[in-house]
Amino acid sequence: MAIRAMGPSGQYETGLDAAGVALPELLAPAGGLDQMLAAIAAGADAIYAGLGGFNARVSAHGFTDDEFARGCAVAHAHGVRVYVTLNVFVFDDELSDAVALGAHALELGADALIVADAGLACALRTAIPGVEIHLSTQAGVHSEGAVRLAADELGVERVTTARELAVDEIAALCATGVPIEVFCHGAICIGYSGACEFSALRRGRSAMRGDCTQPCRLAYDLVDEAGESVVSVEGDRLLCPRDYLGIAHLPELVGAGVASLKIEGRMKNPDYVFNVVRVWRRALDMLRDGAWGAAAVSVLERELGRSFNRGFTDAYLRGRSGAELMSFERAINQGVRVGRLVAVGHEEVTVELDAAVAAGDTLEIRFYPGADARPDVPKRWPQVPCPVDAAAGERVVVHCKRKVDAGCEVYLIRSAGMLEQTATALKRMRVEADAVVPVARAVEILPFEGAVTVDDVPEAALAEPTEKGASARMVFAWQLMDADPCGERDLSDATVVLDEVCRAADAPRTRSLMRRAGRVVCRNLGQVAMARELGVAFDVAAPVFCANRVTLAWLRRLGAGRVYLPAELVADDAERVAELAACPGVLGAVDADRPELMVCEHCLLTSEGACATDVTGQVRCRDCSRRQQARFLVERDGTRLPVVVDACGRTRIFLS
Repeated sequence: MAIRAMGPSGQYETGLDAAGVALPELLAPAGGLDQMLAAIAAGADAIYAGLGGFNARVSAHGFTDDEFARGCAVAHAHGVRVYVTLNVFVFDDELSDAVALGAHALELGADALIVADAGLACALRTAIPGVEIHLSTQAGVHSEGAVRLAADELGVERVTTARELAVDEIAALCATGVPIEVFCHGAICIGYSGACEFSALRRGRSAMRGDCTQPCRLAYDLVDEAGESVVSVEGDRLLCPRDYLGIAHLPELVGAGVASLKIEGRMKNPDYVFNVVRVWRRALDMLRDGAWGAAAVSVLERELGRSFNRGFTDAYLRGRSGAELMSFERAINQGVRVGRLVAVGHEEVTVELDAAVAAGDTLEIRFYPGADARPDVPKRWPQVPCPVDAAAGERVVVHCKRKVDAGCEVYLIRSAGMLEQTATALKRMRVEADAVVPVARAVEILPFEGAVTVDDVPEAALAEPTEKGASARMVFAWQLMDADPCGERDLSDATVVLDEVCRAADAPRTRSLMRRAGRVVCRNLGQVAMARELGVAFDVAAPVFCANRVTLAWLRRLGAGRVYLPAELVADDAERVAELAACPGVLGAVDADRPELMVCEHCLLTSEGACATDVTGQVRCRDCSRRQQARFLVERDGTRLPVVVDACGRTRIFLS
């Protein structure tokens, strides 16, 4: 997919990078019409937005039908595509409404639909022939097998991958020939998308339904069995990651062949969308024109820091997931450093700048009171207005009534110039939006009832594994990493519940388990593809999320025997899934005895301090002594949640 740059005529022009490689689409978020217009003005190639209640950001401002239609008309006039998110999991009684909403979005001007629920994808494909469907990151695609399965069995035209993947993993997925969309900028969920029931099971609001309470942004302690804190880092946001920043890896991502670079932020303000999109637009144009370099990256990163961020990280793209990923101190805007205090006077301070500031900018002084400070000393850092325009190297005097010390770093957290530029662009774009006359498309909806037929499951598909004088047992693959490190144990009398994650490095171990187990429970589409390839008996469980009979029918057609319902459905939506639960082979949660709240690539034990390394300097999670000790994540109300880190360094948090 080629990039489009705005040419002298005002129309977008396709372009290649300096090596002649087609550059990816730049995909921008829009939580409302102003954000949509800001994205268009800033140079987005495509926009994704929610419409109605079936999307993963139900609390976003959203659009009226007229606003969305006008936004689509303006977008198309600028050569920009529009995608609508229907990326939640839906119940049987909602399928018709979800399909109707998808059709309505297309009538208003949407070009494609982003979907996470396999049943909804099947229903949309049946009801709206020719509809373009993109698979959401909520579907949990981590491997080549999952990409091919999604393309071949769901017919999706594009797959959005997990944020946790490194550049070489992304390249392998692109090599399948299926267009791959990757996140390039913005907030990160610390848990694997689609594999987190924390909000649902602890707060009664489901991330899978677009209503996440963001428990990862809250304060926690990590304690041992005796209840003593083991945290050694500064801060208590133990589950709060920094924001994704992939701009330094842009040439690698382009070389990998990604189809689309996705900016997170459907809850963000128009000025955020405008600034982040225009900086990424500039980056792509620089790469196209052969003007890329380390100095350019530094400038671009600083410009991105002028918009809301929790600090930046590229750890995942580099194959890392330790403490460098995290924003332990705070879960709110970090801004960008612009200088330090060199003098402190009476109700004023002098700032020596290492970056330009403007009159009206909001500056934040990072002052740490110290352990001996009085209890009434405010915990929040002072925020002060910048009185004048000033360049890097200059000094400015700023009014500050709070006690601070010389040497404190100063950060810009709100750019007056950015707000003004956004307002100017929006004023121009609103005139254009008011002038357009949207033309509705005709979209016919065909019956999709045929997609919901759930055939009886053959008895062979439900048969227990071959038993050796004892009843079949169920074991979890992550536990076998320690119990069976060499992969030698006979598991023919067992059902092995595979991990929620199935990345390239996990494939050899997963194949070994499949060959040795009497039966496996697949928890990832990549594992389903692998089980079909090997011809082994398999069941499925969340994060292969089944909430409706169309999804169940699809899983049956793939060859699944039993289907385990997600814990959050059994806990909160038992009445709604009663008909589904009555189908042959449909069971309760696979982890009902110990519900899992979250699995994440990040090792929570890094909050205890730097990891030990071997003689080569490598971190060996398998040999980590911390993993052998009991650990609990403690919520503010005192609830202790058991924490387990497996031999790969992945963290699992369980319901107490």
